[in-house]
Amino acid sequence: MVNPDLLEILRCPNCVREKEGLLDLVKESWLVCRDCGRKYPIVEDIPVMLIEEGDKWVETAVDALPVPPPPVQ
Repeated sequence: MVNPDLLEILRCPNCVREKEGLLDLVKESWLVCRDCGRKYPIVEDIPVMLIEEGDKWVETAVDALPVPPPPVQ
């Protein structure tokens, strides 16, 4: 489980400079940006906040996100 205090301060690295970049915790395994829709996996309790990783999942519907997320390559 990701520390709730960490979840409060994390922001989408793609949006944070121009927008709020707020993230929602989904399925206890994903952080979804409210602004751009990028989806960042949480792997072994560590959020993978790489824009490239969020890009991989931007077109995937929230309901279709795999749990647990696949390993980051």
